[in-house]
Amino acid sequence: METLKARDARDVEQAVQAALATEQPLEIIGHGTKRGIGRPMVTNAVLDLSALSAVVGYEPSELILTVQAGAPLADVQSLIDAKGQEFAFEPMDTATLLGTTPGAGTIGGMVAAGLAGPRRIRAGGARDHLLGAAAVSGFGEAFKAGGKVVKNVTGYDLCKLIAGSWGTLAVVTEVTFKVMPKAESETTLMLRGLDETTANRAMTAALGSPYDVSAAAHLPAAALQDSGAALGALAAGAQGLTLLRLEGIAASVAHRTGSLSDALGAFGKVDTVSEEASRPLWAAIRDVAPFAAAGARGAWPVWRIVCPPAAGGTLGRALAEETGGEVLYDWGGGLIWLAVPPAPDAFAARVRARTDGTGGHATLIRAGEAVRGAIDVFPPQEAGLAALGRRVKQSFDPKLIFNRHRMVRDAG
Repeated sequence: METLKARDARDVEQAVQAALATEQPLEIIGHGTKRGIGRPMVTNAVLDLSALSAVVGYEPSELILTVQAGAPLADVQSLIDAKGQEFAFEPMDTATLLGTTPGAGTIGGMVAAGLAGPRRIRAGGARDHLLGAAAVSGFGEAFKAGGKVVKNVTGYDLCKLIAGSWGTLAVVTEVTFKVMPKAESETTLMLRGLDETTANRAMTAALGSPYDVSAAAHLPAAALQDSGAALGALAAGAQGLTLLRLEGIAASVAHRTGSLSDALGAFGKVDTVSEEASRPLWAAIRDVAPFAAAGARGAWPVWRIVCPPAAGGTLGRALAEETGGEVLYDWGGGLIWLAVPPAPDAFAARVRARTDGTGGHATLIRAGEAVRGAIDVFPPQEAGLAALGRRVKQSFDPKLIFNRHRMVRDAG
């Protein structure tokens, strides 16, 4: 397969123009850590953006960061961490789940995937912190969207459209993000032995309290087996864990910890996880460590299911029973990760029937190429919405040059 390695944004523009001239579809990659997500692409040429790795501008006092799309996410996080700042949406590192090189994902891949961590319930996702972007459209034209200010009223917010589009609309070459100060302190409260329904009620109560909970997750006992050091150290016997995170100024965290512990007393004994253990714990939940590619369930397909939080416990239990799979719950039950035993269709019909019934949707994040080629990886859309999606695709990439068929079987 031919690889075109862009040195700068102008190279990207010329590569796209050449692809248009020959109607040659391109696979867009940074370091290729997420190539296994989505349907198999129809292409025999790769546009490699990994050399576009410069930090264009960073203004810590203004909380503004501009960086090229090929910059490694881990390097950028180290840069802003040195200034006591972070991406508030906790971008997921898919390396644990997919078995790729840890920390090798790029800023462009982060934007294209739009996968956020446990703090999304409070801070939003990548699209909510993306202020501006420079990109090349499927017409071979460079364009810019947004800017370097939080309030931008220059027209339709194309940044939010590009985020989560998996590289199917445009080739992003540069992005501007709003970063946020890191919390001074954090603590995690832990309840043991709750079933899914009771855990869902406990998380709902905590999130609805005035104590500013920044993350809520439930891990059934089965998901804790072979779950890695951060989670395994907390496991005790065959008991599940319900976890709630508090962040902020140390004095405030201490006060809210005591108040929330009292409020949750009706659900059982509340234990406290130290700050040193809390940070790796939530990183493991963010990266779905219980279903790691190197673990016992590494060969199992994994679904990412978003649903109304109130339906999470019932839906997760039903899916686990019907598929023989295992689940873990994030976002207070609004996000379910489901690992299922190997099957030709990864139980797609059953998963989607159950999920659609709650008003949610399911995306297959990990599976072999044969499975991904046989089913809809991303949620199928009803006719009207699918037609709108095709019109949007036409307005950005009429010749289907970018990541052809990655999201839908017929993108045209």
